[in-house]
Amino acid sequence: MELIPVREGDVQCMVSKTDASLHFPPGSGQVFYNPRMVFNRDMTILMMKALQPGSYLDAMGASGIRGFRVAAECGIPVTINDHNPVAVDLITKNSRLIPGRIEVTCRDANALMHERHFHAVDLDPFGSPVPFLDAGLTSALQYLFVTATDTAPLCGAHKKAGIRRYNAIPGNTEYHSEVGLRILLGCVARKAAQYDLGINPLFCFARQHYVRLHCSIRKGAKRADTTLFNLGFVYHCYSCMYRMEEQGFFPSVPVCPYCGSKLEPIGPLWMGQTNDPLSLAAVREQIKHSALSSPLQTERLIDLLLQELPMASFYDYHHLARKIRISPAPVDSILDALQRRGYLASRVHYTGTGLKTNAPMHEILECIRV
Repeated sequence: MELIPVREGDVQCMVSKTDASLHFPPGSGQVFYNPRMVFNRDMTILMMKALQPGSYLDAMGASGIRGFRVAAECGIPVTINDHNPVAVDLITKNSRLIPGRIEVTCRDANALMHERHFHAVDLDPFGSPVPFLDAGLTSALQYLFVTATDTAPLCGAHKKAGIRRYNAIPGNTEYHSEVGLRILLGCVARKAAQYDLGINPLFCFARQHYVRLHCSIRKGAKRADTTLFNLGFVYHCYSCMYRMEEQGFFPSVPVCPYCGSKLEPIGPLWMGQTNDPLSLAAVREQIKHSALSSPLQTERLIDLLLQELPMASFYDYHHLARKIRISPAPVDSILDALQRRGYLASRVHYTGTGLKTNAPMHEILECIRV
């Protein structure tokens, strides 16, 4: 295995040459390092600096870069685990050059998490995190962080796989990114409740090919009940793009009030807020104190999350404009028109052409026509 040095944040370590280059498919080397996930890891560093938990587990370490950065940049004791002895050997060698307290283990991640507890547990597997959620929830004392890269099942492109993995009906709609984030959150919430645990989303977002969650975990049956109260369904009309939201475990079969078509259920998914304003403000405060790959993109993401309305779907106004065969005005003009009519309206972080609003469909279309 040929190694080259890579610098990320305040850390430099050796990684597999093939994985470190964007000219090779990720995972083509013996030890997995994905340069496309630098932004993801940057957000974890900001979150860890804001939270300052007592210990941190990187359950699927691969190259170990995320754990190295937490140890070096956040000053938190870190355990980096991987089941691959080749990866563990490289992590161990690199860890000797990284400042901070770093423990390296070579274990099955589920076995390790069932045996030990950590204040913050980070699950970043290749593909779906579902096989690790039970163990992660029982291991995490305060915080659970989760990455999912299987966005096709989560977002409805591979519907049957989404149903199998997440016990939810995904929807391949124009707001599929939000559906994916909320289905993952809903899955974590349902599993947490089985252990009398409640979750509180602190900093959650969808970007490119992955969904990332940062959640707090709290013990107690009442907290679990409160968590389950946030589950529900979005009902989508694939004929006219109308949608409605409903809390609860069991979907009904409502009819579209605009065109009379049957509304298709999407869920169960998380219906509550996907971000905590105080946590986002604390994360934003850490930007100027951190070595980030894209500080301006980070600020923009957090600002959009702070402004985003807590609704479980959004409209792509370009889709709506095509439906009524007009060239739309800029999104800010449409948002302003909706707000002047007394409705709530905001942009979304998922796409530059998305908007959230409590306005009925005919009002949205009128504002697009203006």
